[in-house]
Amino acid sequence: MENKLRIALLGGGPSALFMLKRFVDAGNANLLIDIYEKKDQLGLGMPYSPEGARDEHVTNTSGNEIPELVTPVADWVKTAPESLEQHFNISPETYNDYKVLPRLFFGQYLKDQFKLLCDMANGMGIMGQIHFNCAVTDIIDHPEQKIVAIEINGDRHAEYDRVIICTGHTWPKKHEGKVRGYFDSPYPPAKLNIKSNEPIAIKGSSLTAVDAVRTLARANGEFWIDANGVRHFKVADDSAGFKLLMHSRDGLLPGIRFHLEDPHLSKDGTLTKAQLQQHRQANGGFISLDILFEENFKHIILKKHPEVYAKIKSMNLEAFVELMMGMREHTEPFRLFKAEYDEAERSIKKRESVFWKELLAILSFSMNYPAKYLAAEDYLRFEKTLMPLISVVIAFIPQSASEELMALHSAGVLDIIAVGHDSHADAGPEHGATYHYHGKAVHFNTFVDATGQPHLAFEDLPFKSLLKKQTVSPARLKFRIADAAKATDQTKIETDTQGNDCLRVPGIAINDDYQPVDENGTVNPRIYMMAVPYIGGFNPDYSGLDFCESASEVIIKSILK
Repeated sequence: MENKLRIALLGGGPSALFMLKRFVDAGNANLLIDIYEKKDQLGLGMPYSPEGARDEHVTNTSGNEIPELVTPVADWVKTAPESLEQHFNISPETYNDYKVLPRLFFGQYLKDQFKLLCDMANGMGIMGQIHFNCAVTDIIDHPEQKIVAIEINGDRHAEYDRVIICTGHTWPKKHEGKVRGYFDSPYPPAKLNIKSNEPIAIKGSSLTAVDAVRTLARANGEFWIDANGVRHFKVADDSAGFKLLMHSRDGLLPGIRFHLEDPHLSKDGTLTKAQLQQHRQANGGFISLDILFEENFKHIILKKHPEVYAKIKSMNLEAFVELMMGMREHTEPFRLFKAEYDEAERSIKKRESVFWKELLAILSFSMNYPAKYLAAEDYLRFEKTLMPLISVVIAFIPQSASEELMALHSAGVLDIIAVGHDSHADAGPEHGATYHYHGKAVHFNTFVDATGQPHLAFEDLPFKSLLKKQTVSPARLKFRIADAAKATDQTKIETDTQGNDCLRVPGIAINDDYQPVDENGTVNPRIYMMAVPYIGGFNPDYSGLDFCESASEVIIKSILK
């Protein structure tokens, strides 16, 4: 045991699941892996447990899109507990590998996969201990001893050679619990099972907002399907004044799930890391956003759909986004939503992708590697121009959720309001929040912030010894042109140790292997960060299981090399 590399996985959700699979697949017996999970089950994480879902919440990926684990979902369904299948009305006969699943049902699949991997790891002699109900409250790096200590539940400590932070989603509370009727997030969703006889404000129109809508609707009425298969909603008699008002910057609803030509978004045809490194060397250490748009988007369209390329070949990033957003902003939101729903239905029926949307998803995911090498000017362009389009188009909201939104709107209980970029909501003081936009101030007794997982700041990292000992540093990007910093919001400008004005972006600085980098640019070889809320600046795309699969591959190679 003394000769084995001691590894701690902090968290037992999907990130740890894919990480453990990498260790099992590697077949290296010189490892000893301990897992620390703050709850009493492995595999579920937040999205697939009661912390993040109820029966009405579904995945936005189907079985055929799930990265490879031990057992394909289609095979697991044949052995799933009968009580589980009856509860969700799923059986081996009715299961469809191209349809989404209830999140709580899928969580049980992940839980079983984790158990299989633990059994396999135990058989290989690399499985250490699984510590349930253990919250890791601090991480203390000891470079002189080449070990990392973790603090568990605020008191006892354990030491490891490598620590992989897999803590998953984090939803900070600012006003919830202090201001009645104010919710900093819709999770856990059970708290939104509330009756209302008045309008409720929902901030955002993402998949997170859709989760909130589905729960609140069921608490105040019921859905039903007519003989033609059309979904409807009826408000409960004691919720006659119930109404949901979604607020988004551009007044746009999320994109709808369609057939993916490449269900795993494998990025075939995008620039390789070697090509990006060559580009950096010729570009002053930076990777150009324009090159990424040309090569990882337009060039692939040219090869596969030259007729589409002909329409956009002369457009730069801003022009393309303006065209796509303009088409949306000038159409009534629910009318556009219904048109995109019909387009998605045709795509699924014919098993033909809406290619430019799929490619936009690939472009978004492919940004995770080069984001840390963007010039600050390009990062600001990416954040202002491309991200709003990406967040709308590639939400991939499932069909059942889409039908419920349309039913709610038809029933007169759901609308969306474009509040612009300067809007804000003030909590309380005693209950709810007041929404400020376009010169208006509208108060709601119930307010739900449903903008999705926030990119958390460097200071939000919960492991305070990493901050105190300067093991980690804030994520910053240099400006290509020094004077450009003067024209940027000065609250976002910081000076690095070399005296350069830099743009402060969310989270901590990491290298290509997801290892923290300190103020002097020194990489920490003992710690890996897979918790996406804390690396949002250098890893801007939230891609769920796809991220777990790709990041775990990078980390295992780094550990074993």
